[in-house]
Amino acid sequence: MSTSCVSPRSVDEAFRLARTTGFDGVEVMVTGDRRTRDARLLRASSSRWGLPVLSVHAPVLPAAHFAFGRDQREKLERSADLAAELGAATLVVHPPFRWQRRHAAGFLETVHEVAATTGVGLAVENMFPWRLGPVRADVYSPGHDPSTFDVDAATLDISHAAVAGRDALDLALALGPRLRHVHLCDGVLSTRPGGLVDQHLVPGTGTQPVAEVLAHLAGSGWSGSVVAEVHANDRRDGTDPEEARVDSLRRTVAFARTHLAARRPARRPTRA
Repeated sequence: MSTSCVSPRSVDEAFRLARTTGFDGVEVMVTGDRRTRDARLLRASSSRWGLPVLSVHAPVLPAAHFAFGRDQREKLERSADLAAELGAATLVVHPPFRWQRRHAAGFLETVHEVAATTGVGLAVENMFPWRLGPVRADVYSPGHDPSTFDVDAATLDISHAAVAGRDALDLALALGPRLRHVHLCDGVLSTRPGGLVDQHLVPGTGTQPVAEVLAHLAGSGWSGSVVAEVHANDRRDGTDPEEARVDSLRRTVAFARTHLAARRPARRPTRA
């Protein structure tokens, strides 16, 4: 079982921060920064700090619009090639937006083909509906919930589940053996599913059953990666931002290690 760290800082600084706060590896999100797409530079940081790249996240942020070109299939192919070159077993991908019609129409087929070609697992991440006032819409195609997709691998993001009004343990159980990757964080479970604010709280500070999810995975012999994806400088009490960031990441590591060792059986999923 592994944990890794994602940071908005520079690539080498992310590796340094992961090392000093006790992580086992790093997930690299491909962005507009060319250093996130350069295997040579990533291997140099990996070697310098003694941390492997465990996974790669395909470019999805607005600032990464032109990363690896504009064609969405090419983005997935080049991201998977990068993961393979770095020895990362997993590429995290988001389902397409509905207005990306051509990509959405062939998305599931693309996922299967790229995985078969590169040997990298493409783990589709759960997202959430968007809400503006009383209007709620699922802007993803074929949807925001990969438990309903024909895919071999999925990523569980616990904060995204909270925004979607979904109990994270229920979703983990629904994904079953297809769950290959976890973005460890927390969130306040929404009573009005949908929104535009993704919380990514430090685990244990929201209302999701994060401890139960980790204990269930450990008890079931799961062998994927648990990746910290938290807003690590979320304090507003005047604490130095760097100290707050380090403290948040260390608390996340400690939480993960404690509950991954618990090995408790999962409770039965609730039904609304």
